[in-house]
Formats: sequence, C-alpha cells, structure tokens
Amino acid sequence: MNYDYLNPEISLDWGWELGGPLLLGVVLFALGVPVWVVLGSISILMLWVTEVLPLGLLGEALFDGIDAFALIAIPLFILTGDVLVRTGLSRKLLDIAEALTGGAKTGFGTATVLVCGFFACISGSDAAGAAGVGRMTIDRLVEQGYPRAYACALVASGACTGILIPPSIAYIIIGLTLGISSSTLFLAAMIPGLMVMACIMLSNIILNNIYKHERSEYGFSLKRIIETMVDGRYALLVPVVILGGIYSGIFTPTEAAAIAVIVTIIIGLWQGTITLADFPKMLASSAKVNGVILPIIALALPLAQTLAALDVPQGFVYMIKDITEDPTYIILLMIGILILAGCVMETTPNIVILAPIMLPLAQDIGMHEIHFCIMMVTALGVGFITPPLGLNLFVVSGITGTPILSIARYAIPFVIAMMSVVLLLAFVPSLSLWAIT
Repeated sequence: MNYDYLNPEISLDWGWELGGPLLLGVVLFALGVPVWVVLGSISILMLWVTEVLPLGLLGEALFDGIDAFALIAIPLFILTGDVLVRTGLSRKLLDIAEALTGGAKTGFGTATVLVCGFFACISGSDAAGAAGVGRMTIDRLVEQGYPRAYACALVASGACTGILIPPSIAYIIIGLTLGISSSTLFLAAMIPGLMVMACIMLSNIILNNIYKHERSEYGFSLKRIIETMVDGRYALLVPVVILGGIYSGIFTPTEAAAIAVIVTIIIGLWQGTITLADFPKMLASSAKVNGVILPIIALALPLAQTLAALDVPQGFVYMIKDITEDPTYIILLMIGILILAGCVMETTPNIVILAPIMLPLAQDIGMHEIHFCIMMVTALGVGFITPPLGLNLFVVSGITGTPILSIARYAIPFVIAMMSVVLLLAFVPSLSLWAIT
C-alpha cells in the first residue's frame, strides 16, 4: 500500500463530519456495545455525513475485506491451539519447559513463561495461551508459594507473547492491512518476541529474589531434559513444522497453519487422546473465537478506507509535526498513543484503524515499515495486561475467580518490563531489521 503524505496543503479537520462519528464511537464503547457494532456504526455515519465514498459500497467492502488468503491462517492457528490442549500435548510442553528451567531458583515460574512462549509458537493467540497455560499452571504456582493474584499476573503477562512470537495473528492482520508479507514480519519479529519473553522471566526472577515467592528449587538434570523431550517429541514437532516450514520458505503461513492442524489431529488420533466425537466440540470452540475476530476485521477495513479517503493519515502527519519535528519525540508520541489505544480497545481494530494512519508518520521520520510494524504490535501487546480492557487479565480472572484489579496490581512490574522492550525496539531498528537488511 502506497501513501502520498507529502502534500503540505493537507490538514486534519476535526469538524463534526469527522469528530461526530468518532465521538459516537467513544460513547458506544463506554456503553459496552460490541466492537464490531461500534466500528460499523462509525463507518456508516461517516460515509453518510461526508459522502466521500458511496454508502452502497459498504456491503461489498465487507466481503472484500475478509476475502484474503492470508486470513485463512487465523481460524486454523486457533484450531491448532485448541487441539493442542485437548490432546494433552500442551502438558508435554510444560514438562519440557519445567525441565529446561530446573536449574533456576524460580524454576516453575520461569517454566510457566517459557511454556507461554511454546504455546505462542503454535496458536498465535494470546487469549488462547492465557486460558490454556492458566488452567495448567496457576494452581501449581500457588502451591509453590506464589500469591494467586501474582500467579494470574505472571500467566497473563507471559501469554502476551501470543501476539509477539511468530506465528502471530496480529502480524497476519497488520501484514494484510499494510500489504506486507506475513512471512517477512514473522522473521523480523522473532528476536523482539523472545526479548519480551525474556524480560518477563527476568522480572519474575527479580521479584522472587525480593519476596521469596517460590519455595522449591529444582536441580538441573540433563537426564530429565532428555526424558521430557523424548516423551514430548510429538509436541515439539508442531512448532518445528510451523516455524521451520515458514522460515525455510517451504510453505506460507496459511499453509503452515493448515499443516499444523493436520499434524496435531493425526498425533491426537494416533495416541488416542482425541476421537472423531471430539471434532464438533473443537470446531465449535474455535469458531467462537474466530467469530469474534473476523467481524471486527470486516468492519474495521471499510472504516480505514473511509479515513484514508478523508486524508486522515496525511492530516495526522502534519498535526503531529505541528507539535514537534524531533523524531525522538514523535516516536514517543506514537508509542504513547499505541499503549493508550491498547488499554481501551482490542488489538485487531487498533491495527486495522491505526496502522494506515500512523505508518505515513513513521515513514516521514525515516522509519522502515517493518520496524514500524514490530514497534506497533509490541506496544499494543502491553494493553493485554493493562486495565480497563486488559484481555488477558479478564481471561485469567475468568478461570480463577480472582478480582481483575488484584491481578492488575501484580502485573505492574511486567508492564514496566514490556514498555522498556518497546522503547528499546523503537530506538534500535536493527533488532527488528536484522533479517532483512
């Protein structure tokens, strides 16, 4: 997608034609109206008031927006994650993670974050990771000596890697929105995703040294590592197939998602952990999650097109540059906007709406589009553990009954750690561009 944002005559007019529909959106969000309904209402009202595009094209745009081969990967990765849990392969990954971190004083806490990373390599979804890993680990974390709210915060923070470590649904969506190859984004996101996982592990280790949460101390055992890897070899096969196939260029992310579903189902049937009778439940469960994501994409894309037709991206560039032309301050402003947006709205609409608006500004200060995408998704990832939205907080609260605000309080150190990674990624482009330069 090409942006022509160098026209000095363009300015962002916040009159009622633009501000009215956006104000309506804020009110509807505050009333708890579903996101896809809010986006649809804003699009219709904005098109009707401005007449920048024919209103009759909205229906066609809805179908065109989701008629993309890359989007097929989303339901397939979600289904893979569901099959992973039902077959018990996720527990095998936890055993491997626990064996690998056995030499650390905070062994099981570190293992919990590591298995979140394993899960991210398969499902591409943070909510799926928070639910799947949370059910396996939170009670055990409490037994190890962690306060329940802290255990919930640790799982919620570790699950943020779901949209940061490839294959990530968020990178599929931003790639589709900006016309960038998902495979390229996956490659660029590997180091940043691992950095986020490492910073959450390090934060947990530091907090444990201060508060002495984890009482047990597992010894390092090479024999145990080998045994768990042999026992969990089929669980390890799934991320190897997905990432190995994508990075080697053997197949696309969408093809990798399809192959991952087939591999996990074959393993489950062969080991007898699932039967054909489980298929309707698995498909229904995955369809529910997918049914939340795709309507948002379908309605957010026409809104993004409307904003582009109204020259909002171009006007945004000049509005920010009226405030400051210093690239450092502009980057900090963008990060602030993204983190605030992540606090109040889900990642999918944030990407589809904000990415086309903010990319021209990033390009104007010399940012590479890949660098911008990595910074944006990582910054939005902070919103998964920050109120009032904090999707991961709601997920772990739902499965444990722990109050959300109690979890959020314990999540503050992890939020700070993630924000430090966002700043590092923003000002050190080589961390994102290492594989493509």
